[in-house]
Amino acid sequence: MVEEDEYSCVNRSQLKIKDNSGIKKKKKKKYNKETEKAIENEVKEQIKQQKSTNEKTKAELAFLKMQDKMKKQRIQQKAEMTHKQRVEKFNQHLDSLTEHFDIPKVSWTK
Repeated sequence: MVEEDEYSCVNRSQLKIKDNSGIKKKKKKKYNKETEKAIENEVKEQIKQQKSTNEKTKAELAFLKMQDKMKKQRIQQKAEMTHKQRVEKFNQHLDSLTEHFDIPKVSWTK
């Protein structure tokens, strides 16, 4: 018996790689600068049209104006009195109530 080499049956030719003829890569689309500018212009025009349609009616404007006026008035009333003055006024109000509504007085020092 002749000892044979373990690798004698191995094929020594190059490996065959499959043909890629059936597979095609997708090409990336190139964007034209002109089309991009046209799209941007259309978007800007649509935004302008939306802004023009959102104009408020006379009644809505009057309502908003009155709301602002009332808001300023409330802020002014709150700013007229200090916290100490508000507590004293509240305590006077509690003194004027009957015992039925008796609750402890609020102290402005604590």
